[in-house]
Amino acid sequence: MKVLVCGARGFIGRHVVAALERAGHEVLRGISARGGAPGRHALQMDFVHDTDPAIWQARLPGVQAVVNAVGLLRDSARRPMGAVHARVPQALFEACAREGVRRVVQVSALGIADNPTRYAATKREADEHLLALAEAGRLEAVVLRPSIVYGPGGASAALFDALARLPLLVLPRIVLRARVQPLLVHELAEGVARLMGPQRAWGGLLACVGPRALTLAGFIDSLRRQRGHRAARQIGLPDGLTRLSARLGDLLPFTPWGSETLALLAADNTADPAPFSTLLGRAPTDPDHFVRAFR
Repeated sequence: MKVLVCGARGFIGRHVVAALERAGHEVLRGISARGGAPGRHALQMDFVHDTDPAIWQARLPGVQAVVNAVGLLRDSARRPMGAVHARVPQALFEACAREGVRRVVQVSALGIADNPTRYAATKREADEHLLALAEAGRLEAVVLRPSIVYGPGGASAALFDALARLPLLVLPRIVLRARVQPLLVHELAEGVARLMGPQRAWGGLLACVGPRALTLAGFIDSLRRQRGHRAARQIGLPDGLTRLSARLGDLLPFTPWGSETLALLAADNTADPAPFSTLLGRAPTDPDHFVRAFR
């Protein structure tokens, strides 16, 4: 199968490319127009300005499936979430329906259903547009909503690894209590590849989560223990200081910390692990074995 992967150089996208190629698919790498020379089997695209379905239709002849793994954590004038998360994906999905591309996988995020952030709202716009196209019978669609995705090269993984090195952990109280179900990035990518199999049932939302829930503090503690460290002393940052630190983070575009990140991390990010385990054909890796998975 010929598969276009949008965001092929990103954290999740490059693992999806590798998993699809291991499964024997022909992969067309969709990369940013600002990312330098495209290279072989690559296609440049602009996820800020390519809002016309006709632009995408010209890229789709011969393509049988599309995976959209483009996303960002910070809204900016240069890369507005409204375009990157909503308007451009909507144009892509409409082009797929017009061009006869039957299979479309949207990599979204868990916990956005009732979240008031700009991140969640724009992700929902694209998800709902794609599912409406599927409901109308114009294509087949799966919206993947992963919990925290861990692996080398990921911004969130780098943050958790940095926190796991600290003997004293000062985190917002609300974040310390939030529950997550982390999963490994290569297992998420494997799930995408399995969706391309001929026997896979298609349609709807699929939560992609690890085998068990734990608090963010517990996850960081697990990463410490896996590296041979004792448990860190934990101090909960008062809510007022938490909000202040998030507002300060809003002023620093190079850091993932800010008001949106706080709102996302403060909510539980959990789901039934059975559907994703069924897709993989096994239980995903337990968080207590994450570090070993990359040694």
